[in-house]
Amino acid sequence: MTNQETDNASDDSDIFQLLGIMWRGKFVILSCALIVGSMGGYYAYKVAEPSYSATARLALQVRDQKLVDLDSVISGVSRDRAALNTEVEVIRSRTLIERLVVDMNLTKDPEFNARLREEPKISVSKVRETLRNLVTGGAAAAPEPPPSDEAILLSTVNAARGAISVSTLRDTYLFDISATTGHPGKSAKMANRLAQLYLDDQVQTKFEATDYAINWLSDRVNELEVELKQKGESLSALRGKTNLVSLEALEGLNIRAKDIRDRLLATQSRTAAAKETLLQNQNVLGTGDPEVISAQFDDQVLRRLANAISSGDEDAKPLFDTRVETALAAQTAEVDRLKSQRDVLQDSLADIQKKIDAQNEDLTRITQLERELAATRTLYETFLNRLKETSIQVGLQRPDARILSEAGGGRLVAPRKSRILIFNLFLGALIGTAVVMGRQFLHKGFRTAGELQRMAGIPVIGQIPKISIKKREGLIEFLRNNPTSGGAEAIRNLRTSVLMSSIDKRPQVIMSTSALPSEGKTTQAVALTMNLAAMGSRVLLVECDVRRRTLGHYFDDMPPGTLLDVISGEKKIEQSVMQVESLGADVLLSSRLDINGADLFASDHFTKFIRELRKAYDYIILDTPPVQVVPDARIISVQTDAVIYNVAWNDTPRDVALEGLQQFKSVGVSVTGVVLSKVDERRLKQYGYGYMYGGKYGRGYYGT
Repeated sequence: MTNQETDNASDDSDIFQLLGIMWRGKFVILSCALIVGSMGGYYAYKVAEPSYSATARLALQVRDQKLVDLDSVISGVSRDRAALNTEVEVIRSRTLIERLVVDMNLTKDPEFNARLREEPKISVSKVRETLRNLVTGGAAAAPEPPPSDEAILLSTVNAARGAISVSTLRDTYLFDISATTGHPGKSAKMANRLAQLYLDDQVQTKFEATDYAINWLSDRVNELEVELKQKGESLSALRGKTNLVSLEALEGLNIRAKDIRDRLLATQSRTAAAKETLLQNQNVLGTGDPEVISAQFDDQVLRRLANAISSGDEDAKPLFDTRVETALAAQTAEVDRLKSQRDVLQDSLADIQKKIDAQNEDLTRITQLERELAATRTLYETFLNRLKETSIQVGLQRPDARILSEAGGGRLVAPRKSRILIFNLFLGALIGTAVVMGRQFLHKGFRTAGELQRMAGIPVIGQIPKISIKKREGLIEFLRNNPTSGGAEAIRNLRTSVLMSSIDKRPQVIMSTSALPSEGKTTQAVALTMNLAAMGSRVLLVECDVRRRTLGHYFDDMPPGTLLDVISGEKKIEQSVMQVESLGADVLLSSRLDINGADLFASDHFTKFIRELRKAYDYIILDTPPVQVVPDARIISVQTDAVIYNVAWNDTPRDVALEGLQQFKSVGVSVTGVVLSKVDERRLKQYGYGYMYGGKYGRGYYGT
């Protein structure tokens, strides 16, 4: 089998185990289900007050309904999901609910005003008052002041909000307003009235917005009218003061200024050239050379006179000088004339430019005032038209929704009696299951062989029921008189399991032990001895529990010797054993020791003693002390062929039992098998395990 198959099998086993636990606790689960279900039924049919719900449906107006083609002052409700959710909260708002409370006078309704209800016999306030009296010794507390009207209204509004629910239908523009009260008519009236208040609130909101817009527009129109008048008067006054005749006259001035500017530039150029020529002519006079001077002045007369001077004409020299002086005087006069003309042109240009600047400034101011006047006039006309349109809308406001269907008679919504009953039955079953599971998993003992074998990892070779005897000495008589009882058959099955535990070599020395005292190991040892002796075998039962020494309580007589006598060599085996006829076997009891029992069983004398017993008997049954109490059992187990580990049913703690098995592993001894002892068959049936000896499957085979 693969690991996956093993895991699946383990999971299936766990599931079946849980189902088995639940089945065994079915009466607990059923009882809890009936108890909790009865409580739920009592609440649903006797205690719970009925509640009725009524629903009014509203439809959001998808198409705009305009009586006139005018833009509304306030826009309608948007169609997106966020807007729809906002309207839901508007309907549930404290403002609308407070209007509903006042409109329907719900402060006088005990269902919403808790102060009008009759105080129950048991309430939190009464319990608090009782505790206060106990603490204060019965001193009267100061009376609480009566609540104010605002406090009563607030608490009533909160209660009414709790009774109102609003929802939208998916993929539609529909609202459902539901009211839940203790009376169907009241629920319908509240739902319908809240729907109408919501529509009225929409109209009132639009009316208030329109009225506010009219007032605001009126103020703005009046302000713009005054501003328009002021700007017109300012423009007229400016036009009266300015020298600007027209734009054409200003353009003529600009043309004249350009002409003067051009003439001024030409005059300045001619003046500069004349001054340069005059300067050069004056400079050339310093040379005194008539030819150079005549060449500079570029004068034909001067050239002829210069030639005459060169020819030696003395009369030509005065004429030459006079001619030069005349030319210089003429050039100087020309320069002065040009300067005078330049100055006149500059003065004319400055004067006309001043006029142009003044008229340009006036033109700019006039243009600015004209633009402001035009803008103010446009704004005034716009606001005036909007004021007229808004004034027309007064009385034309319509809600953005309409009542699609009014709420009718309320339907019963609580208590859901069948649902409460089913839920409480289920809850009770869950509680019962939790109790069963908790009892199972919190229990520290073992109840089934499968559980013991799974946790111990060692096969369970027997399940010994609790034998119905009052005293230990009655055990042998019971087994002899009831050979077909479940207990006797359990011992026979144990015998078979022990003898077949080793196929190669039949176990001869068999040890019976347990983790703690009083787990049935001695009873099991006596019964197994008797069963083996019944097969005709020579069997010796040895008491190795040298501290408690309870084996002698099962017999009437006392043996002639003890275990210590044989081990010490004071007596032989045949001199110390007691032949019990009713048991069909020999018994060797122990006595009080002056030395430690562990030292005795660890000695070579004990090893030799066991070796001699193997020669004398077919089977040797050793009744040893608990392994968790003293180490004797671990020491003795080394000398045995089979170790039977007894675990008391539903008693031995799991960790103690498992720790006892680990004690044997620590000395290298393998426990042959585990026996679930002292099984209480009656209690086992209560837990749901009825398949053991004496159970329903064994009634036809075993006696009682």
